[in-house]
Amino acid sequence: MPPSQIVPMLADEGIYIASESTFYRVLHKYDEQHHRGRSQEPVKRPISTHEATAPNQVYVWDITYLNGPIKGRHYYLYMISDIFSRKIVAWEVWEEESADHASELITKAVISEKLTTRNYPLVLHSDNGSPMKGATMLETLYALGITPSNSRPRVSNDNAYAESLFKTVKYRPNYQPKGFPTIEKARQWVYEFVQWYNFEHHHSGINFLTPVQRHSEDFGLDVLAKRKAVYEEAKQTNPQRWSRETRDWSISETVYLNPEKEEVEGKVEKVS
Repeated sequence: MPPSQIVPMLADEGIYIASESTFYRVLHKYDEQHHRGRSQEPVKRPISTHEATAPNQVYVWDITYLNGPIKGRHYYLYMISDIFSRKIVAWEVWEEESADHASELITKAVISEKLTTRNYPLVLHSDNGSPMKGATMLETLYALGITPSNSRPRVSNDNAYAESLFKTVKYRPNYQPKGFPTIEKARQWVYEFVQWYNFEHHHSGINFLTPVQRHSEDFGLDVLAKRKAVYEEAKQTNPQRWSRETRDWSISETVYLNPEKEEVEGKVEKVS
């Protein structure tokens, strides 16, 4: 019997030897704690960890539902974003999930980012849905020289950047939770959202730059330098109002996807 049953049975007999955790510790110490039963022993799967030091190195993508005109009918929003800049590099709304659509979208992203004329170490991370792992999608990735990466099976937080983006989509004030009347209306709404998100949204995860500013050649550093100068001038003008250093407008040079905590502790940018 396992310690979880032994300990209460002994207690019923008025006997206390040790706590349940101590039983397990002793069993582990003498290599007597093993998987039992006919089911397969659980497999610990490695987590996909990547880092980006510039735009167009690590993309994430996923699919989410958009409510349609009647209950039970949905449109499907496909989105690819860059974890370094948070920029949405490609999107589309279709009436079904398919690997063919996913293949078309990543090709669109590569063309729009002008990545076809040079070698680039691009990783595309997704969950384990069938469109993500379909043969057509994988063939396209290999043809484009993109490394596919997938979340662990039945793990919901290995693609946090994509999930965070979809939360932003559905919390926009003018989102249509009761449904879009047509797919054309859904596409128009998403187009306007992407324009706002990329060019106007000051993202907390990149120190309130817009994704387009972070995606540019200077990575938004000029914008942050100007902000710092404004604060330094304000401090010199009214030094009595400042009891400490001015606001920190710096930004991390490396963004991690599913980082190992011990390797990057204190260096990870926020996802939100």
